[in-house]
Amino acid sequence: MNNRKILATIAAGALALGLAACAPADDGGGGGATDGGGEGGLVGVAMPTKSSERWIQDGEAVKAQLEEAGFEVDLQYAEDDIPTQVLQIENMITKGAVALIVASIDGTTLTNVLEDAASQDIAVIAYDRLLRDTEAVSYYATFDNFLVGQQQAWSITNGLGLTELDGTPIDGAPAGPFNIELFAGSLDDNNAFFFFNGAMDVLQPLIDDGTLVVKSGQTEIEQVATLRWDGETAQSRMEDILTAQYSGGDRVNAVLSPYDGISRGIISALQGSGYTVGAEWPIISGQDAELDSVKAIVSGEQYATIFKDTRDLASKAVEMTVAVLDGEDPEVNNTEDYDNGVKTVPSYLLEPIIVVADNIPEVLIDSGYWTDAEING
Repeated sequence: MNNRKILATIAAGALALGLAACAPADDGGGGGATDGGGEGGLVGVAMPTKSSERWIQDGEAVKAQLEEAGFEVDLQYAEDDIPTQVLQIENMITKGAVALIVASIDGTTLTNVLEDAASQDIAVIAYDRLLRDTEAVSYYATFDNFLVGQQQAWSITNGLGLTELDGTPIDGAPAGPFNIELFAGSLDDNNAFFFFNGAMDVLQPLIDDGTLVVKSGQTEIEQVATLRWDGETAQSRMEDILTAQYSGGDRVNAVLSPYDGISRGIISALQGSGYTVGAEWPIISGQDAELDSVKAIVSGEQYATIFKDTRDLASKAVEMTVAVLDGEDPEVNNTEDYDNGVKTVPSYLLEPIIVVADNIPEVLIDSGYWTDAEING
């Protein structure tokens, strides 16, 4: 399209519209094709689920910015059902999509349908979750996921008084030991490994020197993973740990959680075991700045979350899509770390931000991501 260079500029500028410009997807698991003008053709947007607030915001932000750039959009949510996501992508291809933006449920399960897309010269952009075991993926838009894990660990060490939020050691910090339990994301999500490895890069030396103690002994990702990032699964595991390891009077001092939904499950387990917010309440990390968890930070139930601005990620994915369709190479800043098993996927990594109670106004309210009324009303 001759207009695509202009459209790329429009797409980048659409960030200011954010979520306010978004029309909600229809019910029943996904949004059907919508009329966004369509001058640039149809783009299929495949999101994993509506059960997480974060993915709703991602889908709506991508849709709004694509429409602003002159594309028709078919936005679909698969409700964490892999066959549904495969079928949705197949339908997007049948409808004549010129590009696909895909946030996968399981990045290893879409190889065949993506190869079909590639055979028809349909551009494929991986969105926040790496698409594995396929040559078909062109580019990957995400955040610095190893840094996300480090930030989650630094929020823990900061809450315990060991470091500043950036990991700088604090002079005269307490020696511990502090009891900590570890949670990771879903093993079918490549990001879970980056998050966990980043966190353990910070925490393992403190475990080795005895500052931190994992009473459950569960320190391998296969032991601490949470299938589909499910909060109820995390709650059940935390309840089991509390019963087995902490019923004799010992207290858990911190919990590494990779995602806000998991954090809320952990909080429910702690409350059910008699823990109350106060001096002995554990330090709990999180990710995605979901509204309920931001409120939990305000109330003292959760110590921190990692903010990944979905509007920025949507803008980057749209820019990549426009560039690829124009036959150009989109901007990337990482060509080494995201090996999908077949190829190293050129990637653009955005910067995450640690959010604690003190910087909620600056990071979340001033940016327009949440309003003061939504958080404190």
